[in-house]
Amino acid sequence: MQPPDLTLDIVPDWIETHCAVPDGFDAGEMLELVPEQLTFVQNHYAIRTSAKRGELAQAFVYRRSQLVRAQKWGKSPLIAAFVCAESVGPVLFDGFAEGGERYRCSDHGCGCGWVYGYVPGEPMGKPWPTPLIQVTATTEDQTDNTYGALRPMIDRGPLADVITRTGEEFIRLPGGGRIDVVTSKATSRLGQRVTFVPQDETGIWTDSNSMTKTARTQRRGLAGMGGRAIETTNAWDPSENSVAQRTYESSAVDINRDFRIPPADLSFKDKRKRRKILQFNYAGVPWALNNLDGIEAECGEMMDTDAAEAERFFGNRIVHGQGSWLRDGLWKSRFVNAVATES
Repeated sequence: MQPPDLTLDIVPDWIETHCAVPDGFDAGEMLELVPEQLTFVQNHYAIRTSAKRGELAQAFVYRRSQLVRAQKWGKSPLIAAFVCAESVGPVLFDGFAEGGERYRCSDHGCGCGWVYGYVPGEPMGKPWPTPLIQVTATTEDQTDNTYGALRPMIDRGPLADVITRTGEEFIRLPGGGRIDVVTSKATSRLGQRVTFVPQDETGIWTDSNSMTKTARTQRRGLAGMGGRAIETTNAWDPSENSVAQRTYESSAVDINRDFRIPPADLSFKDKRKRRKILQFNYAGVPWALNNLDGIEAECGEMMDTDAAEAERFFGNRIVHGQGSWLRDGLWKSRFVNAVATES
């Protein structure tokens, strides 16, 4: 996808100035968005040309976003950066600049000294007064993918002076806001007003684990507050009718769908062609590309026990699971034909 003409460009700049790399050899350094990540951020914060100051979700082109990428691509740290921005960053539309306007962190309780200068016609941003965020997944282990990256991202960078306590169960934010964790077994906060909801691994959110209801409930809460959501997932099993599948197949035009699908003529069962698929999937993320041998070794082992899962997780392809009644290629051909018929 291409970056939009009008977007809150201040947000990716804010992220790279305030969000620390949470772990690894570069822990504590400032996060640097690679081009694929940057484009996703820009599209999520794309602004309508008719937007007016004071509008919340309606100022944006997209009501919510969906990111479909292979395992180890780096979805969780990116979503943790989104959570940081939605907590205390300039993520709300605040009118179009005439030229000369400045966003100063010091005006919003941050002592880092960062100043952002707007150019004429550029969308300006401001923080939520009381952000209410729910990091959501089916299990605690999955929420920890994001929450586990979020806490050191805050603690190891300038945000530690703004968000002073990052607790195990929730994070209290300035202005009375908070970041909570929600799972299929801990849904007591569902139905609350929320401003931002990252929904992790929606490819396994189904009716059977009650996560379809969770997704609907959170979207209603977001609608009432003018908030928005981001789904992240691996490719899904089309026989399960997951939340991710429903989002991708939805006729809604105000959903930012970012699904980079590998070439269809490459067989995941062929080791040499599988390598090309992995190179395609991880071309934009050097931390994974540099470890392609390790990813390939994991794929090779999974191919002996669950080839379909390996192709979904690492091949980023929609294929049915073992024991499913759908034959290979049927879901994709039906979806392509449906799109062609509509157009």
